[in-house]
Amino acid sequence: MRFRLYIWVVVLCAVFFAGPAGAAIYKYVDARGVCHYTNVPGDKRYKLADLNSSPRASARQGSVRLSSTAKSCRTLHLMTRRNASTAPYDFDHHIRRAARAHRVDPLLIKAIIKTESNFDPLAVSSQGAQGLMQLMPGTARDLHVRDPFDAGQNIFGGTRYIRQLLNSYNGNLRLSLAAYNCGPGRVKHSVPRIPETVAYVSKVMRLYRKYRRGSGSAGTRIKVGHLVTVN
Repeated sequence: MRFRLYIWVVVLCAVFFAGPAGAAIYKYVDARGVCHYTNVPGDKRYKLADLNSSPRASARQGSVRLSSTAKSCRTLHLMTRRNASTAPYDFDHHIRRAARAHRVDPLLIKAIIKTESNFDPLAVSSQGAQGLMQLMPGTARDLHVRDPFDAGQNIFGGTRYIRQLLNSYNGNLRLSLAAYNCGPGRVKHSVPRIPETVAYVSKVMRLYRKYRRGSGSAGTRIKVGHLVTVN
């Protein structure tokens, strides 16, 4: 089975690397260092990805660190799944399911996803965080997420994690969000004075309030009531 999977990955690589110019892959790196890939760029920020550059050189440019051709092929394979629309409301059914299971307001989950990946299920940060809720590989394993690029698994795992943090910080949302961003070991009784973390907490809280007011109706089609009260 593993040998057959290897053969399939090799075939996919051959299609991408030997394919016509029309199969080009484009990318851009946002301000948080998250890489976004597509084969149908609809935004001027996307530039043609240099797939022939070395992994070391790509890392210096802020792209995903890849240690082998096999990982490069797997990344390309994942990118081929971006054919369907990834509008914010496309993930609402996963958000509702996770919200019910872990008693978290679905609009809070949505605000976290917007901040973490801008609803890009294939997003990978320069630190290696993956998917919609930007789970680090070790955290994903602890949360039993086998494929962090699977929207349902990623959202369910990320929601479980924020629920654990809310429990740890007695429902204090600001502290829980800070811990989600920089790790529980760095958050005690207040949000640490780390610029990225301060900005992160502020952005999630702002989006959460916006979604609760209903001002972002185009991307907030969830009609589930609040499932948890947070401070």
